[in-house]
Amino acid sequence: MSVPGIEHSHQPSEIARRIQASPKHSYLADFVYGAIDGTVTTFAVVSGVAGAGLSSEVIVILSLANLVGDGFSMAASNYLGSRTDAQLLEKARQMERRHIANYPEGEREEIRQVFASKGFDGEDLQRVVEVITSDENRWINTMLTEELGMSLHRPSALKSAITTFLAFILVGFIPLAVFVLQLFTASIPPYVYLWSTVLTGFAFFGIGAAKSRFVGDSWYKSGLETLFVGGMAAVLAYVIGVMLRGILPT
Repeated sequence: MSVPGIEHSHQPSEIARRIQASPKHSYLADFVYGAIDGTVTTFAVVSGVAGAGLSSEVIVILSLANLVGDGFSMAASNYLGSRTDAQLLEKARQMERRHIANYPEGEREEIRQVFASKGFDGEDLQRVVEVITSDENRWINTMLTEELGMSLHRPSALKSAITTFLAFILVGFIPLAVFVLQLFTASIPPYVYLWSTVLTGFAFFGIGAAKSRFVGDSWYKSGLETLFVGGMAAVLAYVIGVMLRGILPT
């Protein structure tokens, strides 16, 4: 029987199912942070160019170039970072395997001290050491997590990169959408930059509210925080554009 407010059941069968199941990685965090970065950087470009008084065509060209280029750069960085983490894990695994093969007693002593520090002693401690060191993979995994503090489960580097790129492009396009529409229709109302600002503000707040799921913060506080940070980036870019107005032809 589940209890309201409890995230999951604590029935023995459910506990066994969760422990035995392979960990499932959520890529929502990659989407949220990609969306934040895409919206901030694109709106900063839009604000800077608008502040400089350049045309909508220039805004669209520079913003699209920035959107694709920065989106790919962020996705590539995410991919390479995830790949590096996986490679470091494998390197550490091979190192522990060599240590167990060449210095088994020293590695047993490490296991003994690890679990002694957790409060095990006497026959209980000896039994824990025997159980763990009786299986090489279990032994290695224990050393990786307890001695080196590494996580054994890594998300897919490719999926993380793709999710980040799509979020960057899709949500980062919002500040630019009104300017693109203006190029193809005459029905767009005046004050295009103001409309872009309003839409981007909603995007900032919505992304921040979604981010609260991962940081445990209140949705409105996280939304306002992201709105403030994104707004500051836009203000700075706009001010720089105004300062440089006249240097480039409109």
